[in-house]
Amino acid sequence: MTEPRRSLRPMAGVLAAMTVSMTATRVSAIALPWFVYTSTGSAALTGVVAFAEMAPYVLVKALTGPLVDRAGPRRISWVCDVVSASAAAAVVLLHAAHLLPLGALIALVAVIGAARGPGDLAKETMVPEAAERGRVPLERATGLMGVTERLASTVGPGLGGAMVALLGPLASLVISAVCFALGSAVVAAALPRGMGHRAPGSGEQQEGYWRRFGQGFAFLRGEPLLLAIIVMVGFTNLLDAAFSQVLAPVWAKESGHGPAVLGLNSSVMGLTAVGGSLVAAMVAHRMRRRPVFFVAFLLAGPPKFLILATDVPVWAMVSVFAVCGFAGGFLNPILGAISYERVPRHLLGRVSALKDSLAWAGIPLGGLLGGAAVTAVGLAPVLLVSGVAYGLTTSLTGLRREWREMDRLRGQGPPAVPAPEESAGTAGDRLSR
Repeated sequence: MTEPRRSLRPMAGVLAAMTVSMTATRVSAIALPWFVYTSTGSAALTGVVAFAEMAPYVLVKALTGPLVDRAGPRRISWVCDVVSASAAAAVVLLHAAHLLPLGALIALVAVIGAARGPGDLAKETMVPEAAERGRVPLERATGLMGVTERLASTVGPGLGGAMVALLGPLASLVISAVCFALGSAVVAAALPRGMGHRAPGSGEQQEGYWRRFGQGFAFLRGEPLLLAIIVMVGFTNLLDAAFSQVLAPVWAKESGHGPAVLGLNSSVMGLTAVGGSLVAAMVAHRMRRRPVFFVAFLLAGPPKFLILATDVPVWAMVSVFAVCGFAGGFLNPILGAISYERVPRHLLGRVSALKDSLAWAGIPLGGLLGGAAVTAVGLAPVLLVSGVAYGLTTSLTGLRREWREMDRLRGQGPPAVPAPEESAGTAGDRLSR
């Protein structure tokens, strides 16, 4: 049988679509909190708007895993990017027409979040097949994903901060809308039809939505390492959300540095994270995952909280963000490779949806809790407590024994879990290793 011809176009298409959609997200992450905080002067309301985006993101993403597996991730990605672009454009147009009360803004932000969730999931789900078509090692593919995310984290905040400073916050949303629209165009043009969509067997065609949904839970219950990752990353995500959605914007306002320095910090962090991700992509197959993962996590998180709680020159602050970014560049390549190795392909959409959504469940609360905490006790104490909590989480959690699995099964591919038409049981019935 002739081996399929190597094609790098799907991998390039997935990465390009991720880049532009993530850039749109990072731009709006600067513009929307700054717009709400400068308009209302309320850290609590800033947190409410952040909650309005991230709660639908997490909920809808969790529920659409079976749909992505059935309808195909290419179609889901294209539709969701179109919806996100339309909602972002509507915010700009309604504000220009003086028809954007806070309630309408919250509703449109919720639409953006609800569309982003399954859109991001769909792109992630196509990565293993794109890597296979291009004959790219899985760890290298996840490293390139990390580079893509970090590039967006570099370009997006810098562009967003500059646009906010020069033209106002909602001008940045024009860029977000354009990027979302460009992402849908890339998916339609660069990815072959049926990308990531496995033709269902007769048994799978008869399965209902909730049975498919339950298979994802059944699989996760038998994966202690994935559950440990979800818990740890879930807590650090909550702290990161509080930082980006409330603590950093409030710091920019109260310190007098403004959105330009806020964007500079994020961009420098993103730029050095690109370097970290590139290094991870080149040497990931030779790294011992566990020590690299926990050292990188400890360097990537706590320092950025602690440095904003002190009065230091801008150059020193930017230097700390640079170190945080470089260390953070090693995290997603490791996490992505572990997930793709351990989850069977036919369960990838529903398991990834649940895994990501559970890990992101604290993000909607991050803005709310951050805003309430700053209102109650002030910015500096919240930054200090958050940094210490982050450090304890990323150091003590690694003592649990399930983390030893990070290196033990690397490179073996996903476990042999049967497709639905091959088994009358659930996916969790055959998880012994």
